[in-house]
Amino acid sequence: MADGLRLMTVHAHPDDEASKGAATTARYVAEGHDVMVVTCTGGEAGSILNPAMDRPDVVANLPEVRRKEMAEAAAILGVQHRWLGFVDSGLPEGDPLPPLPEGCFATVDPQESTRELVQVVREFRPHVLITYDENGGYPHPDHVRCHEVSIAAFDAAGDPELFQDVGEPWQPLKLYYSHGFSRKRMELFHEGLLAEGMDSPYGEWLAKWDGSRPDPNARVTTRVECGDYFEVRDDALRAHATQIDPNSRWFAVPADMQRRLWPTEDYELVRSLVDTTLPEEDLFSGVQEKVCA
Repeated sequence: MADGLRLMTVHAHPDDEASKGAATTARYVAEGHDVMVVTCTGGEAGSILNPAMDRPDVVANLPEVRRKEMAEAAAILGVQHRWLGFVDSGLPEGDPLPPLPEGCFATVDPQESTRELVQVVREFRPHVLITYDENGGYPHPDHVRCHEVSIAAFDAAGDPELFQDVGEPWQPLKLYYSHGFSRKRMELFHEGLLAEGMDSPYGEWLAKWDGSRPDPNARVTTRVECGDYFEVRDDALRAHATQIDPNSRWFAVPADMQRRLWPTEDYELVRSLVDTTLPEEDLFSGVQEKVCA
């Protein structure tokens, strides 16, 4: 691959970049490419999921703590990082669902948030952009809005008639959705753990996964081999200490077992302005030829 190719991943909250595609980004950084993570919100509404961090000093300063965690994770992955600057919407619970907080990311005019992302795209000039699918990966309002804004920005960034005050037009060449929660992957890990006489956290999940729920694996077009960077990914995850319990299911499957059973991170090619052949093994497939032509 040519040096100097650029990849941008757009996420809803700090820690999403470490739990979705982190080994991929670490691989491309190691290969000499530029990677930028964009985080749409500050994660202010996130719960403290690690009991060791559920302390009064952390609770009182959670936004600042999460910013420091994000900086540490970005340094571990070797990526550049930008905050989009919006407020975490939280995950509404109840029946009926309560209204979202006024002014949060999911309630802001999409034109405003699209404009902010277009500005970052035009500054960084990525060749490839990754975001969530139409369901947000899971139905959190910030994840769904992240999808909507990313799609709009992919189209708008290269249009000289749109957002003329936020930089020169730049058109990314490829757009992907990340897909991580595959039933097939979960089954392999579950069976692998049991075969080694280890406890599996996946049995309950699999039992609840009925036939009406589609498996995102069926949508995958592109598998990026990145097993050599699973430990880097895990270190980035642990940097988000308020969100990630080091004793949780995130670390249940040993890295060597993951490399043996599922050594890739998986994506769906949604739009491409370059020639490529499916299935792919590289997010930059077709981009080098276009850039170097």
